[in-house]
Amino acid sequence: MLASASPARLRLLRDAGFDPVVCVSGIDETTVADDDPWVLVRELATRKATAVAAAVRAPDALVVGCDSMLLLDGEVLGKPAGKADAVERWRRMRGRTGVLLTGHCVVDIATGRRATDVADTVVRFGTLSDDEIAAYVDTGEPLRVAGAFTIDGRSAVFVDGVDGDPSNVVGLSLPLLRRLLAELGVAVTSLWH
Repeated sequence: MLASASPARLRLLRDAGFDPVVCVSGIDETTVADDDPWVLVRELATRKATAVAAAVRAPDALVVGCDSMLLLDGEVLGKPAGKADAVERWRRMRGRTGVLLTGHCVVDIATGRRATDVADTVVRFGTLSDDEIAAYVDTGEPLRVAGAFTIDGRSAVFVDGVDGDPSNVVGLSLPLLRRLLAELGVAVTSLWH
């Protein structure tokens, strides 16, 4: 089960051979705060996964929860508050480097065990003009994603490169998911559809 409404995470898992059921946690993310961004994304992912696990009636299910944020100059950036916020973020990000953090939590309902970790990937942003920023923000895409960008959509042309796992930037690190499943004694290949 995927404890996320993110179409990018769902598409990523399907493309990797999984067929997850989506069950959104509905937790209030604004009630979670921490000065350490790694702790923050891990806690949010854990709360999402455990909330769904508590509501699921499938005794053999695995629940995957994730939460992503961009770390830029020591500031943690989730989804922008609106168009003006997205424009301002892109003006700050252009020509710079940030770190995309994604907290992961996998809960095995049968055993009650869970495995958690955080993936981080360095993102190098291109130098956009104000017109490019305005045109991109007008698409609405940056309003729906952490950090106001994605590498699997229109803003991919504005990302000069990533250092680390690109699937993490999409919203779920597939290599980390494999390792977390192994911690729980589950072979990733056993879950392929």
